[in-house]
Amino acid sequence: MVRTKDVVLMATVSSFEGMSQPGRNELKQFSELFEPVFRASSLEARRNAVAALSRCPVLPQSVAWFLASQPIDLAAIFLTRSTAIDDDTLIAIARTQGPAHARAIAARDNLSVKVVDALVALHQGQEIGRQTPAPLEARSEADQRSSEREEQLRLQLKSLVYRDALVRSEDHPDSGDAVEQALLVRFARLRQARDFSALLSKILGSSLWLSNRIMLDLSGQQLATALIAVDTAQEDGIFILRQFYPHLGATDGETGRAALLWWDLDIEQCRDRLRMWIRADDYTQGKQPEDDTTTNANENMPAQRPAFGHARGAVRR
Repeated sequence: MVRTKDVVLMATVSSFEGMSQPGRNELKQFSELFEPVFRASSLEARRNAVAALSRCPVLPQSVAWFLASQPIDLAAIFLTRSTAIDDDTLIAIARTQGPAHARAIAARDNLSVKVVDALVALHQGQEIGRQTPAPLEARSEADQRSSEREEQLRLQLKSLVYRDALVRSEDHPDSGDAVEQALLVRFARLRQARDFSALLSKILGSSLWLSNRIMLDLSGQQLATALIAVDTAQEDGIFILRQFYPHLGATDGETGRAALLWWDLDIEQCRDRLRMWIRADDYTQGKQPEDDTTTNANENMPAQRPAFGHARGAVRR
């Protein structure tokens, strides 16, 4: 039986392959969301994905590094065929991943003099004791900055939610949702796909894998469906779609494509689709499925599904 996560991985890869000239935003979004989908898939699906991406002339450097540093039985085809890996990455992989990866690199056609010299030096043992190459140091610093930024955002989110909880009254039961919606718009404005996806999973009460899968639909329809289902304001939703999917910012006559996509979706159908996605996500995560009776009885128990109490109720309305 074909696994749902394997289908999502291959659909994601096929969608990326279909872009002849992916722009900066598409490359950034793919780089942020590809890895968790890849890790959640079966070994066979990973092999197929690596083989397909080996044919892509352009890849985000972080994805190229990630694929090249996989175990050799996965990485070999990518190391020998991909034209999307630059010389510095090839050298860094050869130095850090071991002889098997170095041999795969040596099998490439049209190796540059720079890479050949590095491979020869490795073979002769001249690289022993040298420091980690600069590309890795730069990458490590970038990862550290990214981690610090994510921690700041997490703390900010916690403080906003906590402050909102202190001032919330019975007359304003949805004020917490307003904070989360505002943060979604903020992350979209900054095009921070990873932070947006993490907050979306919190709002849905789903796994991060599901929110990543929704955002990796490059048509934007799945994200529009989810946003409509959780009662995102039309103006905010259209803005979010334009930020993450630049092709939806184009106009069809005088009306933007994002607006046409939004208007074409029915709210009840969106809620039905989201409910099915969440049930499937619960199943793949090994959670006990909830029937309508159980869900209604527990709607006001946020400890079980922290952020989806309101949204799940909205989906059923």
